[in-house]
Amino acid sequence: MDKNKIIYYISTGLLTALMLMSVSMYVFKNAAIQKAFESFGYPTYIIYPLAVAKVLGLIAIWFINTKSLKEWAYAGFFFDFVLAFFAHYMISDGEHIGSVVALVLLFVSYFSRKKVYG
Repeated sequence: MDKNKIIYYISTGLLTALMLMSVSMYVFKNAAIQKAFESFGYPTYIIYPLAVAKVLGLIAIWFINTKSLKEWAYAGFFFDFVLAFFAHYMISDGEHIGSVVALVLLFVSYFSRKKVYG
């Protein structure tokens, strides 16, 4: 197997695991997530739609062969991670590092996919 393909699958797998952990927190630890969203000043009604959007983004990245949908999924994750970084950074809760890790995984997945699949 090609080195770039291995990098793509590892980074995308780790990104998927991170997103699925996030979605599971949104669903199963909703009370704690609601408190976090309130501390950010975000409305709590976006928790479930955001969880659904994350799952749909993962489906688009892994299973949909339409290039434009994959691009939109990567773009959606990019904006989610950037907004999460600044939300955590602005309230100084020290949780912004997770967003940085997610951004790195996203960039590695995106650019290694470009090398492998064009």
